[in-house]
Amino acid sequence: MDREFLIDLFADFGPVTIRKMFSGYGISADGTNFALSLRAGLYLRADEVTIPSFEAEGSKPFQYQTRAKTVTVNSYWQLPARLFDDSEELAEWARAALAAAQRAKVKKRPKKTKKAKKVVSKKQAAKKRSAKKAVRRVGKAKP
Repeated sequence: MDREFLIDLFADFGPVTIRKMFSGYGISADGTNFALSLRAGLYLRADEVTIPSFEAEGSKPFQYQTRAKTVTVNSYWQLPARLFDDSEELAEWARAALAAAQRAKVKKRPKKTKKAKKVVSKKQAAKKRSAKKAVRRVGKAKP
């Protein structure tokens, strides 16, 4: 699927942002990624609220192969094929996927990143170094 096709597909949903991602595209609205378009198909964000709808349609979660195993990503489910021909219902499913993505965002607590921890550590290290220098200067006073 190319960018123009995806823009047309989500036209009834509203404006979307499409960015290169992996072997396809990430699709987002209001800064929240809610769909993936990959070689294997189109996947919408899902959670405990929306997964039953996907199961009822016979959809499967996103899967990919590694050398050792098959990995299943339960947060993205394949768009039912019949929705490619029904843009109004596709828009409803896309709104539900966006809502699922927003719920997932709320569930995540902000974590301190490694970079933030390193900055704190560097600041503390700088204070220690300056304290050591001050002690050395006092101890090694020149006549």
